[in-house]
Amino acid sequence: MHIEFLVEDISGKRALELLIPRIIGAPHTWRVFHYKGIGKIPKNLNAKADPRKRILLQELPRILRGYGKSFSYSPGDNAVVLVCDLDDRCLKTFRRELNDMLDSCAPSPTTRFCFAIEEVEAWLLGDSNAVVQAYPRAKRAILSSYVNDAICGTWQVLADAVYKGGAKALEARGWQAVGAEKSAWAGAISPYIDVENSASPSFNYFRSKLMELTN
Repeated sequence: MHIEFLVEDISGKRALELLIPRIIGAPHTWRVFHYKGIGKIPKNLNAKADPRKRILLQELPRILRGYGKSFSYSPGDNAVVLVCDLDDRCLKTFRRELNDMLDSCAPSPTTRFCFAIEEVEAWLLGDSNAVVQAYPRAKRAILSSYVNDAICGTWQVLADAVYKGGAKALEARGWQAVGAEKSAWAGAISPYIDVENSASPSFNYFRSKLMELTN
């Protein structure tokens, strides 16, 4: 099986590149593509998005149509896995919109839609031991009070636990600094995550979809 992963930002890519080999491994192959934000599903699924902007959902109809055509001519098993933050979206509605988009493709590629609830930092917080291994001075009280996959400002919780001065100090440095720090967390914590025993339901769903595709 070959899987093409689509993620909304560089921190998501960094996390997946460290986690995927520990979930499926050889002989399966994969590539991870990151974008510069998630955007919105276009109302006109045939509208041409500007690929230079690299906004994930705006380009997704074109991307899925392209994969559907290329996979139909490619030998072997191939799939697409979209991984993005749910943020404050309604899970049921968002999944239905994505499936409607997929159904509009002819042919449609084998695709799985996976969401980090609320953000990819939820997957990092899903293993508090991994956080402590990466950041020995992490504030245990904050980690233990976190409710897995809660809609609570997830990255801010992680920042409060591991970043000097917490989320407020990091936000004061601007969004570029926030993005860089989120990427650093993904790189530092992901190698320690016990992929078979995460407390994050959305991570476990992601893992189950990979196992489903490759078994």
